[in-house]
Amino acid sequence: MREGGRAAAARPQAQTAFAQCTACGAAVPAERWAKELLVCPQCGFHSPVGAYQRLSMVLDPGTFRELDAPLTGLDPLTFPGYREKLEALRRRTGLCEAAVAARGKIEGHRAVVVALDSRFLMGSMGVAVGEKVARAAEAAGKAKLPLIVFSASGGARMQEGILSLMQMAKTAAAFQRFQSTGGLYIAYLTHPTTGGVTASFASLGDITLAEPGALIGFAGPRVIEQTIGETLPEGFQKAEYLEEHGFLDAVVPRSQMRETLAHLLRLHKKGESRHGKQKPNAH
Repeated sequence: MREGGRAAAARPQAQTAFAQCTACGAAVPAERWAKELLVCPQCGFHSPVGAYQRLSMVLDPGTFRELDAPLTGLDPLTFPGYREKLEALRRRTGLCEAAVAARGKIEGHRAVVVALDSRFLMGSMGVAVGEKVARAAEAAGKAKLPLIVFSASGGARMQEGILSLMQMAKTAAAFQRFQSTGGLYIAYLTHPTTGGVTASFASLGDITLAEPGALIGFAGPRVIEQTIGETLPEGFQKAEYLEEHGFLDAVVPRSQMRETLAHLLRLHKKGESRHGKQKPNAH
């Protein structure tokens, strides 16, 4: 794992004895906060997790191999203040961009895993993020490995204009190619997953999971209400509501994240083995 990124992600928690839940305000000892995987033991709120933190929670120790680490965004439109903002975020978060891709193992099962980081311009998808996600799908296809993507994004990156919107088509096409050859794609939606990311690769999973309470949608609830002139149902766009209405396969708490993914990978591997032993149909 890129030690610089990982250390930078963990540093703010190491400096304080307590972490405060942003949902209920509870003060939780830092040691317990880490043990609970940044989930409040009082109210169950799933606090945002950095990309390197997420991967360290999921992957077996010592198996992390980062893909396309140096891939970073440029400033194609010379958008005012954009370069400076990117540099400041890189220094503060230890990230090169809003997505981290890696190869690794989950309870011994190999996979390509991508995690978006909402601390980096709300995990927005620009050219670099789109390219990194598309390349991850290509890498998984070449290695014949399952692909897992943890989404956390405010959508397309406005500072890159139409080039950011093009990433929706690019990532969707890359995932379609991957899945058309029998590749397994597990989409894991975290808070928030919105905009162009929702409208592209985040909604294409063979299996779609989400963390409890995650906001998932294209436009925000207030924008929709203002547009249609009606009040939306309570909990609209929350993970639990979407599961109830068939848009998700399951809402999986962070404490069960790793074992659930390992179980799915195990089932997929067994299915592949059985399929491989079958004789081809003679027509």
